[in-house]
Amino acid sequence: MADGREGRIVKGIGGFYYVEIAGGEIYECRARGIFRKDGQKPLVGDYVRIGIVDEEKKEGSVDEILPRQNALIRPEVANVDVALLVFACASPEPSLLLLDRFLVMLRAQDVKCILIFNKDDLVEADRLAELEQIYQKADVDVRCISAKAGGTEEILDCIKGKTALLAGPSGVGKSTILNSLCPQAQMETGEISKKLKRGKHTTRHAELFCLGEDTFLFDTPGFTALSLGDMPEKEIRSYYPEFLPYEGECRFRECSHTHEPGCAVREAVEAGEIHPERHRAYVALYEEQKNRKKY
Repeated sequence: MADGREGRIVKGIGGFYYVEIAGGEIYECRARGIFRKDGQKPLVGDYVRIGIVDEEKKEGSVDEILPRQNALIRPEVANVDVALLVFACASPEPSLLLLDRFLVMLRAQDVKCILIFNKDDLVEADRLAELEQIYQKADVDVRCISAKAGGTEEILDCIKGKTALLAGPSGVGKSTILNSLCPQAQMETGEISKKLKRGKHTTRHAELFCLGEDTFLFDTPGFTALSLGDMPEKEIRSYYPEFLPYEGECRFRECSHTHEPGCAVREAVEAGEIHPERHRAYVALYEEQKNRKKY
């Protein structure tokens, strides 16, 4: 086996990991058994050290996972700087509960989020204003765009020099955004598709694309459901920035901000200081985690 090289996993499928090294060459690699023994799993986005098994066939083995910045559970990716969370303004209607689940999960991993409401040409201006207002105090950058009308230029400026995650439900226009940000995406998947003997790119697995110098974009499968796993219900409120000014002001020390009298957060909702849609989603997530089955 030749000396090892360092690279980054750009796709993982069927037990194979496709590692791009300096110069753009892609090696098809298997992970060493030691990872299973140690309860580890290589993820798309991981920086790794590989051993070369066959230089001519560009085959190797993932020998070491280099230190991670972070690792997400859903989607399973690593080393994310910023998330582009895409929902449609309409067609389909945005599920604000699903949106909040994702925001909570990202904040728990300390990943900055840019919330993109796509298809803004399908709704009136007052609806756009309403969507922006819901997240006005949520410490999240909200952008309303029409990807089909070329509204992705400002997004690229926001992620230059970063590794961004493109995620959201099915049907919201992620493919249109990807194709706009990375026109060469189809071509880049060609080499891997030949090895897999599959057709052209479809988003069934996370994949990492290079948009420019030190700028990368994860494309991920669409989702219709998302779980917060075993996150304690009492932890959720710490991921709602608009609640923080009222912490410690409630009548009861262990106030959950869901139903108790004298709750400063609920009073702020009634006073219009916290958007009711955000509080409604919080209560739903709190109850969901509180009542989850514990095995």
